[in-house]
Amino acid sequence: MRKRFSWLLAVLFMACSLAACGQKTLPDEPYEAVTRRLYPAPEDAYVGDTMPFVTDDGTLELYYLYDTDHNGQGYHPVWKYSTKDLCSYEDHGEVLPFGQMSDPDPAVGTGSVMQDQNGLFHLFYTGHNDTGNGGKGKECVMHAMSTDRENWTKIPEDTFYSPDHYSKDDFRDPEVFWVEEEQCYWLLIAAREDVKGGVVARYTSTDLKNWEFQGPLYEPHAQYMLECPDLFRIGDTWYLTYSWDCVTYYAMGDSMYGPFKAPADNVLDGNGFIFYAAKTAELAGTRYLCGWLGRAGWVSDTGMYEWAGNVLNHQLLQREDGTLGVRAPETFSQYFTTEKPFQAVKKDGKVSIKKNTITLSAAEGSTALADMGTRPPTMMLECDVKLDPDGCVGFAFGGSQEDETYTALCLDAGNGCLHYEGLELAEVSQSDPVAYTRFDFSQSEVHHVTLVCENEIVVLYIDDTKALSSRIMHSTDGAHIGVFADGCGAEFSNITMKLPE
Repeated sequence: MRKRFSWLLAVLFMACSLAACGQKTLPDEPYEAVTRRLYPAPEDAYVGDTMPFVTDDGTLELYYLYDTDHNGQGYHPVWKYSTKDLCSYEDHGEVLPFGQMSDPDPAVGTGSVMQDQNGLFHLFYTGHNDTGNGGKGKECVMHAMSTDRENWTKIPEDTFYSPDHYSKDDFRDPEVFWVEEEQCYWLLIAAREDVKGGVVARYTSTDLKNWEFQGPLYEPHAQYMLECPDLFRIGDTWYLTYSWDCVTYYAMGDSMYGPFKAPADNVLDGNGFIFYAAKTAELAGTRYLCGWLGRAGWVSDTGMYEWAGNVLNHQLLQREDGTLGVRAPETFSQYFTTEKPFQAVKKDGKVSIKKNTITLSAAEGSTALADMGTRPPTMMLECDVKLDPDGCVGFAFGGSQEDETYTALCLDAGNGCLHYEGLELAEVSQSDPVAYTRFDFSQSEVHHVTLVCENEIVVLYIDDTKALSSRIMHSTDGAHIGVFADGCGAEFSNITMKLPE
């Protein structure tokens, strides 16, 4: 007992001594990558466009295009994950294969899964064949049916192609659902009209076999295509999501018939395949935006990605003005339940550390930095951030014995955005943002920030409004996490870090 008491005194004395002398180093802690639970991907392959479906027992099934680095003539079969809480997923493997080169679907494209009025399940999807299907066009809508959502039978006779005055090669991503008011099914599809450009076209049917073309539902005259369209309602407002330019967008309207108008800022996550091809699903009364975070390109930590990667789901919220916002799924609070004791030390510049608050002040051309120790392989960090009106602050990753440099995940009020490009702290003010999402910092003096990490995936949420998802290799393998201010003042308060049990 006396020995234990003496050891505790020694530890307390050391801690007080470190604080008194302004210790600038926290020891490295062991780091081991975790099995992906929040952001799954198949082994040695990638998650492409998702097709969410919610079952009667409250399970979210994510059908997706299975992509590899060694696709052959045929590619993108449909695989499936399922989850009840977005904190763990069951892998069901392949549920729909691609066809032969003589078929319309040697390559499978995005679609949707739905249940008809008689209880049967339907998968409408894109068939793609670069040979052009004998002049009919490269792309078409195809149909498969199932009684158990595991075994699907293709119905080739239900295949159909684009109407007159529409591109034969750009006709994809059918979204099918029942409309009670009309007592019929709607099919929305990404199409390209000869004059109007990219549109979301609408078809109707009473039997899911014969479809009548109704013309464009949305025609912004802005983009080449409006891929992966999805239509849903929250309250009295209807929302239409779609993707192009490596970005997922949305528009809003007072009726499911439109007109739809894009708000001034209609992007909820980043550019450059940071978050793409998102569709929505309502699970347990909460609507989620289900897409993917692209895989890293030839050089990691650039903030720019390639097509397909990992599952990425955001929780959607409707803001007071009717626009949409995103936050971390509430179910994550059931996963991250163990609080990690707060610790921090000054690393550079003017830094004050009191309880769970870090205050930083840096003159123009300099940086203030505090280090909070080794970043756990998976964690959820929350804090409140206050920064100067034109300041650039954020989270820094690095500072271990193996690599003393820090890279910066930025909350950049001066440029009005969140961004990460793998730049070291000293380089941030010398470069324009490249991998970013816009954010208006003037709406509040204090911003609530949530950071969710799983291995190299780091997702930043701010004020239930925006997300910036990233792959930050520089935050793994024992790298530390810190906070910084670049040429400005900032306060990070109420800092908590939670881990899984």
